Amino acid sequence: MADVIKTATRDAYGKALVELGQKNDKVIVFDADLAAATKTGMFKKEFPERFIDCGIAEGNMMGVAAGMATAGYTVFASSFAMFAAGRAFEQVRNTIGYPHINVKIGATHAGISVGEDGASHQCCEDIALMRTIPGMTIINPADDVEARLAFMAAAEIDGPVYMRFGRLAVPRIFDENYKFEIGKGVYLKEGKDVTIIATGLMVERALQAAEMLAAEGIDAAVINMATIKPIDKDIIVDAAKKTGAIVTAEEHSVIGGLGEAVAAVVAETKPVPVLRVGVEDTFGKSGPALELLEIYGLNAENICKKAIQAMENKQ
Repeated sequence: MADVIKTATRDAYGKALVELGQKNDKVIVFDADLAAATKTGMFKKEFPERFIDCGIAEGNMMGVAAGMATAGYTVFASSFAMFAAGRAFEQVRNTIGYPHINVKIGATHAGISVGEDGASHQCCEDIALMRTIPGMTIINPADDVEARLAFMAAAEIDGPVYMRFGRLAVPRIFDENYKFEIGKGVYLKEGKDVTIIATGLMVERALQAAEMLAAEGIDAAVINMATIKPIDKDIIVDAAKKTGAIVTAEEHSVIGGLGEAVAAVVAETKPVPVLRVGVEDTFGKSGPALELLEIYGLNAENICKKAIQAMENKQ
């Protein structure tokens, strides 16, 4: 395991901004006084004339970003998820979502793994908020490779995109042959007994859970669902038919996130048991990121427990 590469997806975001900026002089980056943390500072260093710090005024930043996008620029607006999705929700909805403006939101420091910053900054509600905005694409990559590919794919489509990046360094799952497509889930492992559908840093834990279940004679499939909206209905239905039981895993509230999106598809198409692993109806708290993930049950052991329960609930 010493050779495992660990990188925060926010780092991949910063590097991808520079890469795109070198190819496209219409790329403009906005930040809300957090360039060092969101990693947009990489772009600022390379292209200072195309970087605008809007200060701690996220709502205003979203409005200005929308205006620049209407002038033909490729615009990225960045802040912590709590502020990009939470504080600026009205502006994201009304000035970006409603007129379907081509602004890409780079939201970093999402979820419990923000760690010591505590409950005020640990946004576990952002996917739920962004899912309610019509036409908003939501992407939550599992590692740095997928983060870069997702970023480049988002830059190519016309319309608002919410990209969710983490603070915690996570293991690399994908290699240079990985193909990312917006709106498509990917089987990382086939199985016949139960399916684990995971997103973000929980993908690694889903793979760990599959190994643990295998040791108990349970054959679990694992799906990486990087795009939360539009959700890949076909792969969800396929999983429901093949295994008859599903567990979802996300570093987000169980309310309004991946779990509910999957459950809705299943209920409307191929009803099977669906159990969710995520942050229960509670706020976070300050502490080391890895310890918090354990405290809130965002681990392979809890996924295994839910998988067994889901199998027991089969008709």
